[in-house]
Amino acid sequence: MKKVFVSYDYDNDRHYKNLLLAWSANESEHFKKFTFEDGSTDISVNSTDIGAIRRAISRRMKQCDIFLLLVGEKTHKSTWCDWEIEKAKELGLKLVAVKISSTNTSPKGILNAGASWARSFTFESIKNAL
Repeated sequence: MKKVFVSYDYDNDRHYKNLLLAWSANESEHFKKFTFEDGSTDISVNSTDIGAIRRAISRRMKQCDIFLLLVGEKTHKSTWCDWEIEKAKELGLKLVAVKISSTNTSPKGILNAGASWARSFTFESIKNAL
């Protein structure tokens, strides 16, 4: 089973991560080959201890095989997503990205980084990119 760290804008795109989890948990034949273990963390980044947050995220990322970036409308402005992209590259994780909407701006760190791209936020597209 693939272990995936999902990077996303927690305040704006959490429901898309939850949809991924629902797809993964679905037992129907159509969704069978999409099973993955969520290696992400839902730690609140509003904490004042940035070092502790980074250490917790790093521990989770080190247990994963794939880094999946959900590119929402405001993701390119997220310093946390930027940091997670760089950490994923440092750890040598397979990079996968998907734009929730085709008009969303991608964070610079994921561009030209060898990422596989899902063409759209659909089950088939994301499954194929993973």
